[in-house]
Amino acid sequence: MTFQLSNLGWTHFFQSQLSPCEIENSIPARVAEIHRGHWLLWTQHQEIALSPQHGIPVTVGDWILLNEDLQLTRVLDRRSQLQRVAAASHNQQQLLAANVDSLFIVSGCDQDFSLPRIERYLSLAYQAEVWPVVVLSKRDLNPDYQQLISAVQQLKSGLIVEAVDTRCSQLTKALNTWCAPGQTVVMLGSSGAGKSTLANSLCTTRQLTGQVSRADGKGRHTTTSRCMLRLNAGGLLIDTPGMRELQLAGGKTGINETFNDIQQLVRLCQFSDCSHQQEPSCAVNQAIAGGTLDQRRLDNYRKLLKEQHRYQQSIAEQRRHDRKLSKMYKRAQNNKRKQRP
Repeated sequence: MTFQLSNLGWTHFFQSQLSPCEIENSIPARVAEIHRGHWLLWTQHQEIALSPQHGIPVTVGDWILLNEDLQLTRVLDRRSQLQRVAAASHNQQQLLAANVDSLFIVSGCDQDFSLPRIERYLSLAYQAEVWPVVVLSKRDLNPDYQQLISAVQQLKSGLIVEAVDTRCSQLTKALNTWCAPGQTVVMLGSSGAGKSTLANSLCTTRQLTGQVSRADGKGRHTTTSRCMLRLNAGGLLIDTPGMRELQLAGGKTGINETFNDIQQLVRLCQFSDCSHQQEPSCAVNQAIAGGTLDQRRLDNYRKLLKEQHRYQQSIAEQRRHDRKLSKMYKRAQNNKRKQRP
């Protein structure tokens, strides 16, 4: 297998991080898969299985440097990274993918369709400064899929929405704009949304697909780990397992960008600390009463902000705890020194 580095996503951003010595003696490699027993790396000329380097946080999409003995020397700075709060955790971040250009937010046109979930994924994309594309799969199962397109487009001006039958490669060609050589796409969505079937239409390597329950529209995890695949159009796709839970990590930038219509209304409120409950001259409440803002959208905005606030509080509490432990250890060490004869 031979790649041009540029087709693997190598750009001036990464080249500029190398010293003259590294340019001469290092081998750039991109992390394609992460397993418990090894990392799979793609270089310009070969695939390499590397033993995991414990304590070094890497994720699929990262660029690393190897020496002539194919040993890791360092991880390059990321141009973008997608992350969430790890499941069953309040303050631990989980990296999902790195150095991504576009995010395909995959949602089925069946029971899987959820505007609040799409807003959550949009917030993730904007926080990472990654271009979002909403892909509505299984359009063949819903004759009214055009209404779903309209509903999603109303979430944000200029938002790109494509409805596809993921089994038909002709209908997925509309996505080729974001799949060109040198481009990296990550695909996120719930279980049963049709991600694996879409990957089969877009990629040279076929993925397993699973059945979706007719009762709840939820599918099984057919993708069990994040992996990088070669796209037919020349780019790269990072496929991910379906997620039951996506709690946002990071700041409020992504949420504010997703709900920029509400942000504009907030600036028009009479009071700068308006809670948008019963205050007079509240532009947000006036928009709800006038029908120009959906109550569902406002409720989800508040929900995401509350989650973000809770996450930041957890981080702050963990830092306070760490500082207390550090002071306790220092006192113990000082006491030991004083007790020595």
